Amino acid sequence: MADTTTASESLSNEAVAERLEALASELRHEDGGIDVEVGNKSVSLAPSGSIDYDIEVAEREPMLGSKHESITIDLEWKTDE
Repeated sequence: MADTTTASESLSNEAVAERLEALASELRHEDGGIDVEVGNKSVSLAPSGSIDYDIEVAEREPMLGSKHESITIDLEWKTDE
């Protein structure tokens, strides 16, 4: 069974940095578990010692409209369960 929890918000640069720092802090703990805030919900995860890290940067400049840039970061691991 796959459960997916998503949330989207518009935040300031500082607020985004705080969220990323909170996630990094959780990953640094050696106890094996992390709590990730997704919208108004907290999701508990159990990353293993080896995490696959993928990053993608996209720059789009359409013929009409304004330029868009994005960063997508994907972290994936196998659990012991």
